Amino acid sequence: MALVLIVDDSPTEVHVIRTYLENSGFETDAANDGEEGIEKARQLKPDLVIMDIVMPGMNGYQATRELSRNPETADIPVLMVTTKGNETDRIWGLRQGAVDYLVKPVTEQQLVEKVRAALSD
Repeated sequence: MALVLIVDDSPTEVHVIRTYLENSGFETDAANDGEEGIEKARQLKPDLVIMDIVMPGMNGYQATRELSRNPETADIPVLMVTTKGNETDRIWGLRQGAVDYLVKPVTEQQLVEKVRAALSD
């Protein structure tokens, strides 16, 4: 069973994403911000990280860049799931190392399909 780390400062979003993933058989853990997300990714070595962008302190772009450039965590795919829906935001997220980008709100089907695709790459 794949472990997915959810990095989002909104308890509601974490709950929704966690429910979607657990309904499809994934294990989940969560972090409230970029710094905690990086620390948990190093400790847990999840199969995938779901990353919000707008968070206090280190934002999701910065955290994704750190994960993708650190040899300890570079092989963990990052899927950005955020309210930032501009094409420039998406491009910037992918340039930081994300493997894919979804704009909230996401449906359970959208999220699970993107997670499975990211895990199979």
